[in-house]
Amino acid sequence: MDTIKVNISNAFGSITESTVSAMLPEASEALAKVDNGSGAGNDFLGWVKLPSETTADLVDDIIATAERLRKECEYVVCVGIGGSYLGAKAVIEALSDSFAAYRCDNGATKVVFAGQNIGEDYMHELLQLLDGKRFGIVVISKSGTTTEPAIAFRLLKEKLEQQAGKQKAAELTVAITDAKRGALRQLATEEGYKTFVIADNVGGRFSVLTPVGLLPIAVAGYDIRALLNGAAEMEAATTAASLDNQSLLYAATRNALYRAGKKTEILANFNPKLHYFGEWWKQLYGESEGKDGKGIFPAAVDLTTDLHSMGQWIQEGERTIFETVISVAASDHELRVPADSDNLDGLNYIAGKRIDEVNKMAELGTRIAHVDGGVPNIQITLPALQEKWLGQLIYFFEKACGISGYLLGVNPFNQPGVEAYKRNMFALLEKPGYENETAAIRAKM
Repeated sequence: MDTIKVNISNAFGSITESTVSAMLPEASEALAKVDNGSGAGNDFLGWVKLPSETTADLVDDIIATAERLRKECEYVVCVGIGGSYLGAKAVIEALSDSFAAYRCDNGATKVVFAGQNIGEDYMHELLQLLDGKRFGIVVISKSGTTTEPAIAFRLLKEKLEQQAGKQKAAELTVAITDAKRGALRQLATEEGYKTFVIADNVGGRFSVLTPVGLLPIAVAGYDIRALLNGAAEMEAATTAASLDNQSLLYAATRNALYRAGKKTEILANFNPKLHYFGEWWKQLYGESEGKDGKGIFPAAVDLTTDLHSMGQWIQEGERTIFETVISVAASDHELRVPADSDNLDGLNYIAGKRIDEVNKMAELGTRIAHVDGGVPNIQITLPALQEKWLGQLIYFFEKACGISGYLLGVNPFNQPGVEAYKRNMFALLEKPGYENETAAIRAKM
């Protein structure tokens, strides 16, 4: 297998193969809007050719910056929220040793995250962790004024300057921000931070293949060239206006299911390292499609773990769902079930089998059970959890998201609803300029 593959054969029931085929003209038109920039939100399509157009000089600069931080820091704190952290977190978690956080003696720089919440205890505990440690900061924000990361950066900047001194702190801080404007750009210029640019035409949820995601991934020690190469392969493979285009096939199928009454999509994985990939996917699709009273609701489960919590609902709950399963063909390690002379647990029937074989049969059995229970199933298979294949998977989902949003009839690249909570929060905190809103919201309380 040289590319990820989509299998929709178990999606039929609520829809048919001919239903999906009939959507090809409409899906092809949506694809053209993405590739040609002729649809709504076309000023945010800078990600479409990003894998093939990212320069070697930029990649070299990112890698050199990451190597400097790795050499000087025990910890690097990545400050950002939404797309400014989820993509990097997803890739790092997918590639990392599951117990890396507990291996304190390996000398590797650890990437930790802040600014993705407003947790007081979280920030207190992070600052305690960094007390007396050599650490650096990668702060990611176009504006520099987004509340959650701005609070975290204030605290971390103060901590780093106290421990390392102002000049050294500046050397250990990297800002990924707007090219010319905004509070973070101004501060970076004044303080002399190393900077990388967030392009105006790339939205946060599509930014993992920019320095936003690439720098933290490189700091964690992973091969961003291979990640970009995989994405570039998928970029080239998703231009055809046919159902052989895997992104188009996925987008058409999920929209056919939506029109048939399947309003919720559950992204399932059978590899615990893909948990944060599900979190990244939820933002990508939820923020892109949930608007104008429309949109497939994106949920995610970790299986087999969640079969012991959500499995009952998936199997027999309201039949308004469909399931997309990410299958990983090969694991990195080999471990077999040992035999036991007493066989008290009754597992000798699988003695000698690889753990991954048991997991694969659990996956197959689950997919069969869910399909039999009335849950249409789409399967996406990638060869292994390696940089190349993750790069393919990221671009596959991004391209499909653009196509799917246009099929849905929305602008996939804006997020007007995100501002509602912010207006209320600012009013409740009595931010200057929000006096009328403060009075109005207090009248409701």
